[in-house]
Amino acid sequence: MAIIIAIIAFILLLILVGVGLQKINRKATPIEVIFGTAYVFSLGLFTIGIMTHSNPYYVAIDPIDMGCYSPFSDRHSLTLIFYFLAFNLSIALIWIKKTTLPPLVLAFCLVFILIGVILSVVTLFQISTHNIKYMGYANNHLDEQIMFSCTPTLSIFIGIYLIVEVITQESDEITNRKYSNKFLNLISIFLVTRNRKSIWLIILLFPVFLISTLILILFGQEPDSIVKIFTDTATWKLSQQTHPPILDHKGHYLCTVAAIGDPKIVKPIRFGQRNGKQIIVNRQLLIANAFEEMVQDFSPKLHFIIRQFYDKYGYNLSKQINTTPLSNITYFLMKPLEWFFLVCLYLFCIKPEQKINRQYK
Repeated sequence: MAIIIAIIAFILLLILVGVGLQKINRKATPIEVIFGTAYVFSLGLFTIGIMTHSNPYYVAIDPIDMGCYSPFSDRHSLTLIFYFLAFNLSIALIWIKKTTLPPLVLAFCLVFILIGVILSVVTLFQISTHNIKYMGYANNHLDEQIMFSCTPTLSIFIGIYLIVEVITQESDEITNRKYSNKFLNLISIFLVTRNRKSIWLIILLFPVFLISTLILILFGQEPDSIVKIFTDTATWKLSQQTHPPILDHKGHYLCTVAAIGDPKIVKPIRFGQRNGKQIIVNRQLLIANAFEEMVQDFSPKLHFIIRQFYDKYGYNLSKQINTTPLSNITYFLMKPLEWFFLVCLYLFCIKPEQKINRQYK
C-alpha cells in the first residue's frame, strides 16, 4: 500500500512540475517539457548522491555507516558551483527567451552552456569507476550510477539541443540580413556557412573561461581548480589522492553504555561480539540493533543519514556516561525508544524475534 501511495505521489509531482514548466514557457514543445521535468527530478537524485557521498578524501570514514567519498573536491567546490549555476541560468534564459535575448547575453549563455556540457562529459567519466571494494561493497553500485549519471547525461542532451537550435535560428536570420559594409557581409557569409556556424562560439569560449577563472581566483580558488575538482578526490576514476585508513564502527553508544549498568536493572542476557571484541548484551541493545538493521534493509541512504547524525552526537554524549548510576539512568531514558523500536519491528518484520535474537552472535 505504501509503495502504491509513493508511486501515485511521484506521478502527481511529475505532473505538477510539467504543468509549471509549461506555464513558464507556453511555447515549449511536449518533448521540451518532458526533458525539463526529467532534468528537475535528476537534480533531486544528484543531490541525494552528493549527500550520501559527501566525505572529502582526507577524512577517515566508517564504511559500516554507509560513509563514502565525494567525486568532487570540497576545496574547489566554488568553481563547480559557479559553472553549475551559470549553466542552469543560461539554459533557463535561452529556453524561455531564445534569440530575443540581447546579443552579448545570448553569446555568454551559449558559452556557459558549452562549458557545462564539457564538465558533464568529464563528470560521467569521473563516476564511471568507483573503487570501494576495500569497504566491503561491490564496485559500481547501480543506485550510484543512477543518482550521479542522470543529471550530466540530461545536461549534455539539453545543452547541445539548445546550442544547435539557437545557432540554427541565428544563422537563418543572418542569412537574410544584408550589411552596407562589404567586410561585414563577408564575415556574415563566413559564419553562416554550414561547417562554420559554431566557430564563433568556440572562439568566445577561451576569453569567457579566462575571465571566469580570474574572478574565481579572487574568491580563493586556484588557476587549475577546474581540474582539481575531479583529481583532489579518492576512489573515483580521475582521483589522484589517497584516503586515510577506514575507521572501526563505533556501534550503539547509548544502548551499550546502558548495558554496563547494574545487572539487576539493565538485565544483561549474554556476551556478544562486535568487531572482534566482546561486549555485554541486553535486550535493549538487541532491539536497537535489530531496528537499525531493518532501517538499513529498507533504505541504506536513510540509514546513513540517521547513523551520521547519531555518530556525531551520540558518541560525545556516551563518553560522559562512565558510572553505574549514569548507565542505569540512561537505560531508563532509552526505554521509550526501545518500545518504539519494538513496535516498528513487529509492524514491519515477519519474524521480529528471530531478527532480534540473531544480533551480535
